[in-house]
Amino acid sequence: MKHINTQKKIPTNRKGMGTVEIVIIIAILVSLALVFREGLTNYAENIMSFVFNDGQVIGSLR
Repeated sequence: MKHINTQKKIPTNRKGMGTVEIVIIIAILVSLALVFREGLTNYAENIMSFVFNDGQVIGSLR
């Protein structure tokens, strides 16, 4: 007896799959930035003040 395949073939159009993945990654990064906004701002300010106000890093480059 012959085996009859009764399953329907699902279309495999994946042209937009990369775009959807990129949008999801960007949304996750933006949400993380909003959640940790204050901590990230303080961290960036500390680094900027160390590099530009202290003079040790800039002075050692000359």
